[in-house]
Amino acid sequence: MRSSLAIRHEPLRRAKASTAAPPDTWLFAAVGILVGIGLVMIYSASNVTAYAQHLDGAYYVKRQFLWLIVGGAAAYGAYRMDYLLLRRFGPYIFAATLLGLLLAYVPHIGLRINGAHRWIGVGPLSLQPSEFAKLGLVVFFAAWLSGREPRIDVTKFAGGLIPACIPLALATMLVFAEPDVGTASLIAMTGLVMLFAGGARIVHMAVASLAVLPAAVLEIMHNPASRARIFAFINPWRDPQNTGFHIIQSLYALGSGGLTGVGLGASSEKFYYLPEQYTDFIFSVLGEELGLIGALAVVALFLLLAFRAVRIALAAREPFGFLLAVGCAGMIVLQAFVNIGVVTSSWPVTGVPLPFISFGGSSLVVDLVAVALILNVGRHSRAAR
Repeated sequence: MRSSLAIRHEPLRRAKASTAAPPDTWLFAAVGILVGIGLVMIYSASNVTAYAQHLDGAYYVKRQFLWLIVGGAAAYGAYRMDYLLLRRFGPYIFAATLLGLLLAYVPHIGLRINGAHRWIGVGPLSLQPSEFAKLGLVVFFAAWLSGREPRIDVTKFAGGLIPACIPLALATMLVFAEPDVGTASLIAMTGLVMLFAGGARIVHMAVASLAVLPAAVLEIMHNPASRARIFAFINPWRDPQNTGFHIIQSLYALGSGGLTGVGLGASSEKFYYLPEQYTDFIFSVLGEELGLIGALAVVALFLLLAFRAVRIALAAREPFGFLLAVGCAGMIVLQAFVNIGVVTSSWPVTGVPLPFISFGGSSLVVDLVAVALILNVGRHSRAAR
């Protein structure tokens, strides 16, 4: 079975005349609202910890606002550029992201925190290279699957899909080794989405996934922390004060919110009950303060983002734009629903942020650039001609 979304027409040469359309209003508004919600919730969820640690309740939201400025500037550049240039530099971009992952292990450049090599930094500035690796993989796959020379035909198993899985496996393993199981799984899922959009058969992808599944399961079970998270997901009440603590407190927060929430800023879980309350588990605080209505509103915004991005992708003028838009949207939306799955105990704890809402500079910059690339594809879609 082939993907019904795969574009089979030949790339079109961009017209010299300027025919750019305005940015997609609905997509732009959805992201803007999500970013606004993020700033408000970061302040609400972090002010207690921020004041205790830095004597400034707005410490974390100030840092997030600075990253928003950086991300906004980078996104504007990504929106205004000729996105077709990325097709030429796709392999180099992917190689640079792999180098960033390796730099995390270099002394005095890589930062080892809690036993994990997930960051690189100089002075007060730190970056998480795995976040950039996700976008690098999207650009690389879009270029590889759509390019004239060399072009890989993923409809074939041995001569197409398997070679395509090699760079995907390389990026996934480097992130997995940090260790960062959550981001590694997101990279793998994003890659599979792009392979499907590029025409890969579901049966072939299932066979390839099943082939590596035993090794992945053995590695996870060999890692005590990952094994504990799996068991906590199955039954968090088995060890409520240790491995199941995150999930139980998250469910307490969501349950306390009810339909309309306890009120903005009135969360009790943020008072050192819920760990990672302004990063990985910020959706729990949001559900507690804004209730089911607020939580569903955020879910609706991510669904709107996905819908508008797919519309843009389907209207792309050439295969590279189609695959780039699909990959960027898949990267963001998959991460959003994995995060929401974690805090609702529908997915094992993975430690991935909620796009646009969780505190984290690298994630915010990458997600804003990804949205800008989607909007860029929309500017030059067939509907704009």
